Amino acid sequence: MGGDKKQALTLKTTPPALSKKSQLPPYKTTSSPPEVTTTRLAPAHLPHATGPLFEHQPFTVTWNIPDLVCNRYNISLDTSPFKGVATPAKVPGQFLSLFYTDRLGLYPHIDLKSRKKFHGGIPQRANLKASLNKARADINYYIPSRATRGLAVIDWEEWRPLWDRNWGTKRIYQTLSVAHVMQANLSLTVEQATVKAKQQFQEAARNLMSEMLALGRAMRPNYLWGFYLFPNCYNYGWQDLHYTGQCSMEVRRQNDELLWLWESSTALYPSVYLQSSLADNPKAALMVRNRVQEALRVSALPGWRAAAPVFVYMRPVFVDDNKRFLSQRDLISTVGESVAVGASGTVLWGASADYDDQTSCEALSSYLTSTLNPYITNVTTAAQLCSDFLCRGNGRCVRKNYKSNHYLHLNPESFRVVRIQKRYFVLGSPSLADLKSLSRRFNCQCYKGLSCTPRTYSELAKALMFGVKQGLYQNSHTSSKYALDDTQQASTAKDKINKNLNAAND
Repeated sequence: MGGDKKQALTLKTTPPALSKKSQLPPYKTTSSPPEVTTTRLAPAHLPHATGPLFEHQPFTVTWNIPDLVCNRYNISLDTSPFKGVATPAKVPGQFLSLFYTDRLGLYPHIDLKSRKKFHGGIPQRANLKASLNKARADINYYIPSRATRGLAVIDWEEWRPLWDRNWGTKRIYQTLSVAHVMQANLSLTVEQATVKAKQQFQEAARNLMSEMLALGRAMRPNYLWGFYLFPNCYNYGWQDLHYTGQCSMEVRRQNDELLWLWESSTALYPSVYLQSSLADNPKAALMVRNRVQEALRVSALPGWRAAAPVFVYMRPVFVDDNKRFLSQRDLISTVGESVAVGASGTVLWGASADYDDQTSCEALSSYLTSTLNPYITNVTTAAQLCSDFLCRGNGRCVRKNYKSNHYLHLNPESFRVVRIQKRYFVLGSPSLADLKSLSRRFNCQCYKGLSCTPRTYSELAKALMFGVKQGLYQNSHTSSKYALDDTQQASTAKDKINKNLNAAND
């Protein structure tokens, strides 16, 4: 699992003299989608959010890509900017534990090719007690330590818990559910059996999914539990000339019906995988921002004291062209959109088929150093800078207007990202104009139990001046390479900085 040293985002430094040094070009935003004019703003009082998984890091990026083949060819993959590094393979004790159908309990489903039924086939025929017993052993194996923290993602995609969402090939679950009812009561009509089958299916699906989450929370409370692909927005149709990306009212209503799922989850994991038709396409940003916005909406539905965090799944390649990497503009539309509207992080997932030979591994290695890593360093640094200055370190920055094209990017006139001996450094310090721009465009969403009233212009000026006077921008360096076991040391350093900045306003 990848380690990482704390990013002290706003430090103006001179890097240590090293023999090998390559400066990366400044990040540009000229390829972002055109500005959208709208009067719809984020709520004046955003719901409090669950605090970040790692202190003072409002947005994290997790690596979840297989590296077995690349290791076999001795091809290095630079994952230094990633907060957590994990593989989808069956490896216990990872920062991200991914539970496929065969890794957690006895998941009832049907193999569509062979028509073979596993564990009863449909939720109504599942043995819940036996499934939970096996799940206990599975959790103990894949997450052996109760003390560790991380992400726990259940990937069950064969059927959906809402009856009406089982369309296409998934309609077989409706058909078998109706047959199950009619076998028990031959006197029912198809219409009567369908009504009863829907009720039984949804109740069984709810019991299975919610009980599995409850077990995970009880056994490993420091992991954030949720189901991959939930919630969904189903905002396809980007071929439409007037595509807006907005989730339909029907989809939102159906997501409201899943309140039990949001109440059972401690994190949400929507997906924003891109098809090649969205490459370098402004409609990609519309698709992503609305999917993430819907996830943020439902995360607050349970009415807890803090909304659940949202971690957005994406791929560095296109779904229908896995040898083509996302461009910088595509990264803006996925990672950039996610952080700007208020997600807690993203997860980069990869299939074994994506990197299965020397050529694809070499391409991935090159893509990391040339495009992906510099961008991740940029946005995670910008998110932390905005949180520290605008939100006093007690919340994350969220667009005032979620439909705008304002991003958390470092101003290339104030900062530059450099790579020195396989590590990434952010050099520079914000100008008052940079901070004012953040204030105009972003609001603060406070973490649970904390106050994060956005600093005024005069407070921002004082904080900036005080930081310079105290030498907070001298004789230090910032690196995007993290170390999971250095969190406490990083927190102490950041607390000292925030304490000094807050003192400027007293």
